[in-house]
Amino acid sequence: AHVAGQVLGHRARMLHAVSPAVTPEATARVQRHAAGAGWLLTLIDGGEFRDPDYLRNPVDRCYFCKSNLFRRIRAETDAIIATGANTDDLDDFRPGLRAAEEEGVVHPYVEAGGAKADVRAIARRLRLTDVAELPAQPCLASRVETGIAIKASDLDLVRRIEGALADDLGVGDIRCRVVADGIRVELSPALLERAAASPFDKIERMCRAAGKAFLGTAPYRRGSAFLKQRSGP
Repeated sequence: AHVAGQVLGHRARMLHAVSPAVTPEATARVQRHAAGAGWLLTLIDGGEFRDPDYLRNPVDRCYFCKSNLFRRIRAETDAIIATGANTDDLDDFRPGLRAAEEEGVVHPYVEAGGAKADVRAIARRLRLTDVAELPAQPCLASRVETGIAIKASDLDLVRRIEGALADDLGVGDIRCRVVADGIRVELSPALLERAAASPFDKIERMCRAAGKAFLGTAPYRRGSAFLKQRSGP
């Protein structure tokens, strides 16, 4: 977005989707960058929470999310729609890429052979210090185990727990997983060490207030909420 804004000026338009699956902190970060760089920024409703196929959280939930998103963006503009997908995304199960293909969306980083490390290098070159080393920020729905219905209240709990842990433990991989038996917290090795000396009373109270059992901590595993065997019909 920064490069597009610098090269194209107001011929480039930035759109940011707001929904219960997107943290207010992420929206505020986009708005801050837009104000500083002078972007033409439009906030839109991603629309996925009105889609029952998305809400039932099947194995290809991301397809329904991105289909809604790209259709909503297309309603705003006839211009080329570009995303920040990179070559690292091609090595994972990404049904959202199928939705992008259906809607004619392009991925400049993929076309240029750019991986996530290249994206971070560009951010450092542009002195975007708040995002250059930002841990991965997948949508909050990615924390919910496949087959468990997506609920805004669960996503808000995830956001609050991860925020509280970040305040206590610092920056790193933190995932609050909504699983069949309750809430499991996954942490990177360094954060697990710090957590060993930290009581989880606050997290237990938050879970209890939400009617969830706190299942303790585990090592962070990318995509551990994705379970094919729990997919819907």
